[in-house]
Amino acid sequence: MKRNVKKISVILCAVAMAAVIAGCAGQTQSGAPATTPPPMVTTEAPQEIVVENPTIEATQILFDGSSTLAPVIATIAAELEEQSAQPIEVYVSSGGSGQGISAIINQTANFGMLARDLRESEREQIPYLQEYLIGIDALTVAINPENPLAAMREGLTTEEIVRIFSGQYATWQDFDPALPDEEIVVVVRDIGGGAHEVFQTNIMGDVDVRADAIQAPSMGALINRVIENRNAIGYASFGVSYQNQQYLAFMEVDGVAPNVENILNGTYIIQRPLILISSGQPSEAEQYFLDAIFGDMGQGIIEEIGFIPMS
Repeated sequence: MKRNVKKISVILCAVAMAAVIAGCAGQTQSGAPATTPPPMVTTEAPQEIVVENPTIEATQILFDGSSTLAPVIATIAAELEEQSAQPIEVYVSSGGSGQGISAIINQTANFGMLARDLRESEREQIPYLQEYLIGIDALTVAINPENPLAAMREGLTTEEIVRIFSGQYATWQDFDPALPDEEIVVVVRDIGGGAHEVFQTNIMGDVDVRADAIQAPSMGALINRVIENRNAIGYASFGVSYQNQQYLAFMEVDGVAPNVENILNGTYIIQRPLILISSGQPSEAEQYFLDAIFGDMGQGIIEEIGFIPMS
């Protein structure tokens, strides 16, 4: 699987977070309707970035899995381009945490990117499993700021969230008579993905989300749905949510706000680890990249993108 090549480059597949980060960083949340068009998260064509190191033989490194982690890895690789001297090829492809696990089981990637914990059945299929916790993410429950609920309530209870997402409340008026008699639009990630598994485990329990819930193919697409529809409610990655916070109204969960302090102390319950996995000890080139991730530069990028770094 590990092949020598003539240069190091990054091939970024289906990642378009840069526009969101650049357009939204440093903004503050507002309950008022947006006055400028919100940034849209789209899919860009693969791009190539040369990453170099003067002491490492040219090697190909492939990352596959979580769309949440893909822009983190790609950004770190791009930053290394400015710091190193001999090329290595780094490929970043996103298709969900499950795809990342399959890539390691099937030996089609050097690292799998996960935004959830490994199941025991998955662990058993990976010999010499190596896990690297590189950060923490949370799922924020958000509504459109034009929804009157944003002015009435700062948060929801777990029971209320279950009733909304399961369809027990069909309209916002069902939830509260003071709200409009308009259908609640529930937006989730794909039901089989890692993000929804976290939401299902920590909030829904044994109750399924409503059958007609919109399943967004990415966190960016989910956020866009909520931004575009005043009756929508969804959950999204802490990082992506705060990059778009001026277009969203965040809901506390059981009186606990989704902020860094509450995520780190565990009181905000809808959270998940950001993990890289591999099989066997890392090669010299792989260790070089891991060192970059856990160094000041890599952890700084994780924080810049909106996740919780490990140091």
